Amino acid sequence: MAKEKEVKTNAMRILDKNKISYQVNTYECDEFIDGVHIADKLNQPYEISFKTLVAVGKSKANYVFVIPVDKEIDFKKAAKMVGEKSVELVPVKEIQGLTGYIRGGCTPIGMKKLFPTVIQESAKNYETIIVSGGKLGLQLELSPKDLCKVVKGEYGDVIQ
Repeated sequence: MAKEKEVKTNAMRILDKNKISYQVNTYECDEFIDGVHIADKLNQPYEISFKTLVAVGKSKANYVFVIPVDKEIDFKKAAKMVGEKSVELVPVKEIQGLTGYIRGGCTPIGMKKLFPTVIQESAKNYETIIVSGGKLGLQLELSPKDLCKVVKGEYGDVIQ
């Protein structure tokens, strides 16, 4: 009997290529609700469970913000962090075309383009954090330092 082959997402392939260790968490998910719901379902602390937000600046450039699931982005802080006059979230219907990922499965790792990425500075306080793995029902747990390195990101305070 053939062993079932684990299906790797683009994010997982990039982490493998960069020899970054990570843990895969899977869960049943028919439709995405929100990160808080998923963290509750999996009994994961909100502080280490992060969501990926894609924004567009006044200059029309795109940015990625990785923040705890129970927090809201502070648009003024976020804009200042990336040197824009203002930023706003990209409409949900545009997420997949821009990133290659669907809402709820959007991870900062392996988007179609490498956008400037800001990880909420609280991530540095933890050994590992959890981000989406690139599809619904899949999460990746890895060190924030490794995440920052692989997305060429920076840390900053961008939450309310």
